Amino acid sequence: MKFFLKIILLFPLIISAQSDFERGEKLFLQAKYVLAKPIFEDVIKENPNDLKVLEYLGDIEGANKSWDKAMNYYDKLRKLKPAEANYHYKYGGCLGMKAKESNKFKALGMIDDIKASFEKAIQLNANHIEARWALIELYLELPGIVGGSERKAQKYAGELFKISPVDGYLAKGRIAEYFERYNEAERNYARAIAVGGSKTTYQKLANLYKNKMNQPEKAKLLMQAYQEKNKP
Repeated sequence: MKFFLKIILLFPLIISAQSDFERGEKLFLQAKYVLAKPIFEDVIKENPNDLKVLEYLGDIEGANKSWDKAMNYYDKLRKLKPAEANYHYKYGGCLGMKAKESNKFKALGMIDDIKASFEKAIQLNANHIEARWALIELYLELPGIVGGSERKAQKYAGELFKISPVDGYLAKGRIAEYFERYNEAERNYARAIAVGGSKTTYQKLANLYKNKMNQPEKAKLLMQAYQEKNKP
């Protein structure tokens, strides 16, 4: 009897916590992070190991560029559920953003942890697209003396191609554009359009025409073609 009485007494608290979570989630999905944050912080006091609330709080801190706070949430998630690829990916992403804002010597000390986080995400989820994109950007931006490498970036672009041909072409285009091989980049972005046809693929090629190849009219015509093709 006492057991059932305890359940009855706890029931309003369970309902309240659930409704608070739903309220916070609705605000989060509307990108109203300032309003969602205190609600989630109250929910996490009741259940410190709620994975979804911890992730939302990490995402909010990431959106606010509070990298240390975001990493604390993602680090806790990694420890609570070490087999979840996205937690490692998000932790690595925050660490990478912190490195960008740090002095060169401090940033160099973070590189191995950044790589390890993204590689762990891929190890846990063989089809993890975002982690491969992150590694491509990392290997492009790192100086060669500390591990930057087009060959390694191309390796992950090749892996992307097997998972998602559109991402593969976009990645190859991105690498070619980075090294100012604009005709090669143009061919790859055009192939991405042919395979995927999304707004992103058109924008990548249009941006190349406008910002790198000094062909703003060509960029304009390309986006007009996209709009014409996607008329309701």
